[in-house]
Amino acid sequence: MSKTPNRKTPARPGAGTDGRAPAKAARAASARRPATRRGRASRLSAGQVQELFSRLRELNPHPTTELEYSTPFELLVAVALSAQATDVGVNKATRRLFPVANTPQAILELGEEGLKRYISTIGLFNAKARNVVAASRILLEKHGGQVPRDRAALEALPGVGRKTANVVLNTAFGEPTIAVDTHIFRVANRTGLAPGKDVREVEEGLLRVVPPEFLQDAHHWLILHGRYTCKARRPECPRCPIRDLCRYEHKTLALPGD
Repeated sequence: MSKTPNRKTPARPGAGTDGRAPAKAARAASARRPATRRGRASRLSAGQVQELFSRLRELNPHPTTELEYSTPFELLVAVALSAQATDVGVNKATRRLFPVANTPQAILELGEEGLKRYISTIGLFNAKARNVVAASRILLEKHGGQVPRDRAALEALPGVGRKTANVVLNTAFGEPTIAVDTHIFRVANRTGLAPGKDVREVEEGLLRVVPPEFLQDAHHWLILHGRYTCKARRPECPRCPIRDLCRYEHKTLALPGD
């Protein structure tokens, strides 16, 4: 008995070369390609990273935080209050608060309800008041009323996470840390400076690629760039000083009024 020869099933009209419909073929091809996340870009070279920070430094040689403070404790409180709030809003509140209470002892004496009266214009002020008072108590009991220059001790304070600890270590104590907020996360991914899927990955990537001469101020340059130029909804690419280095695929071509 002879066997029937194997025959390939004719492709359906409009099907891809593998016999699947175009949409299915496209999805299959897409699945075989490395996945890319919208807003993520390929990495900059070491030379491009050096050039990026050289330009940012030339434009702003001595960057610093826009939060107003005069002591490490004031900075700690201001950063704790800034979560999900603007620096402008925090400064308005602390201009009233700090002349009255700017030490752990003074905050403790003011109390939670008293503190709320000064920070009620800031989002999540109930939880923030509770955390600031609790942190002040721990600073008095365990650290002699001083803000510790130690990450673990800082992160043990209520309301203080890794980002807040990084800001305090960098800005108050001169440590070469990078606090990744929403602005820095966006800039690092768009430009290709240090792409990452979460803030910790971006932080570790930045610490690997930022040249030592720029590490101390990198946090401030990147946050200011994200806040005023590489904005979330409409980045101001035409006036960006690093646009020729940036790997972002969806650059703004023109700004209103140009």
